[in-house]
Amino acid sequence: MLIFPKFSFQDNGWGVFLAQKLVRGFLLVCVCFRRCDVLNRGLSGYNTRWANIVLPRLISKSSNAESIIAVTIFFGANDSALKDVNPNQHIPLKEYADNLKSMVQYLKSIDITEDRIILITPPPLYEPAWEKECLAKGIKLNRLNSTTGEYAKVGVQVARDCGTEVLDLWTLMQKNNQDFSSYLSDGLHLSVVGNQFLAAQLWSLLEKKISALPMLLPYWRDVDPLSPEVSLRGKF
Repeated sequence: MLIFPKFSFQDNGWGVFLAQKLVRGFLLVCVCFRRCDVLNRGLSGYNTRWANIVLPRLISKSSNAESIIAVTIFFGANDSALKDVNPNQHIPLKEYADNLKSMVQYLKSIDITEDRIILITPPPLYEPAWEKECLAKGIKLNRLNSTTGEYAKVGVQVARDCGTEVLDLWTLMQKNNQDFSSYLSDGLHLSVVGNQFLAAQLWSLLEKKISALPMLLPYWRDVDPLSPEVSLRGKF
């Protein structure tokens, strides 16, 4: 099982790309039917303080934790909002780190081991485009790319401290000083290109976890059309 954020399942979202891969095979990837089901547990606009509170309602012992192959934790874009402009979403850096650690510890407490947890840092912020969005709403620019980068660094450090895997999206999208504006639809949220980039990067981490899983239902060509029950009446 994988758990993805809400917007990952919009048209051309990275969750959709990965789900399509997994059908042939706070995101859950669970063993189910073919190889895995992808479950969306997205929290639009949430920061880590709120996510930490609701996490036990989203994933619990009753979620069949033993069937969960991977959980992604993807927060930071809202936490890194500037306190003086957007105090409702802003979370101080230390609390951000503590909240991430708390979420990892909770998942471990319900038997989702650290090797099945992937932290994803926020992507970079393209300030010119996002400032236009802010001004259109009558507010000042409420995020800075440099500030988002500080939260990304903390996310990487938390992953190291907790022994989880990490996908440092903020760094990868700016590698070699490349123009990353095409990865973002409005300067903050991922575009189609950005979703594809994230899906490709995340797939490289997930593929090794999933490749060894058995097919729980046979490929259609392997089903005996004269006696399908022989192929299909197995345990799930």
